[in-house]
Amino acid sequence: MRPAHVCLAVLVAAVWGVNFVVIEVGLDHFPPLLFSALRFLVAALPAVFFVGPPKVAWKWIIGVGLVLGVAKFGLLFIGMDAGMPAGVSSLVLQIQAVFTAVFAFAVLGERPGRVRLLGMVVALAGIGVAAVDEGESGPLTAFALLIAAAACWGASNVLTRKASPPDALNFMVWVSTVPVLPLLGLSLLFEGPSRDLEALGDLDWQGAGIIVYVAWITTVFGFGAWGYLLRRHPASTVAPFSLLVPVFGMSAAALVLGESVSGLGWCAAALLVGGVGLTSFAGIRPRGSAAATGTPAPGPAVQAAAPPPRTTASRTPSTATRPGAPR
Repeated sequence: MRPAHVCLAVLVAAVWGVNFVVIEVGLDHFPPLLFSALRFLVAALPAVFFVGPPKVAWKWIIGVGLVLGVAKFGLLFIGMDAGMPAGVSSLVLQIQAVFTAVFAFAVLGERPGRVRLLGMVVALAGIGVAAVDEGESGPLTAFALLIAAAACWGASNVLTRKASPPDALNFMVWVSTVPVLPLLGLSLLFEGPSRDLEALGDLDWQGAGIIVYVAWITTVFGFGAWGYLLRRHPASTVAPFSLLVPVFGMSAAALVLGESVSGLGWCAAALLVGGVGLTSFAGIRPRGSAAATGTPAPGPAVQAAAPPPRTTASRTPSTATRPGAPR
């Protein structure tokens, strides 16, 4: 890769890592489901008028929009709102690579080789260590919601592989149109119209800036730049930079929110990053084939973001009643 492209890949990973801290701060301003709906609304408009018509069938846009936009991001925002620290969230969400490999085997017939299976075992061990650490310092329910979000991300990666969009930015912008109404409906149902109206009525420059960051910087710029790199370099060259996301996420959470990482947390991080690396970049073999194809696993196919800990002082609890599940 040219030095400029390396810098761009690192910049995208930094943008996606810092996004977890921005989400954490944004949850002081918005209920989680409303926040997620606003994120996709602003990502879709006005970009949808400039990227051209969809370049894949609507069934793929709707499918990825529901699984990635509604399920994955809904669970992520609710889980973080329920107590998952921003840094830990950026780390735990990377287990999506394991779910992607499992779903790819079941749906696409991609049989994992020994190295990939080893990576999955190592990553799952990291999740086990992270669960023990989180059980000692935070709510396990929120942790489980992040695991569910990672599973949804893995499923959306496989759907994206099936869709094979020729233009990642065009695809992501059109996908962003799908979750808006379902998320708004869920917000009205579970968070209540009064809480939503209060959050919108209290919107200030910081809240508006947060929405702009998670929508335009993380989604439009991030996926546009990532797609640009993938069109010019092999996926096996670009994808490893995604492992920097939890590095930037945990570092930003420590610097901005004052989150600390325990010894168990660092152990979990090492196991997860190492396992995800093996899972993502080992060769795959089609079911029934004896030879490996050498094709890299789907990494963050269309991620926004969609993936480490937070201190109790990192965010002032809201006086409003929060939903008992996802963020």
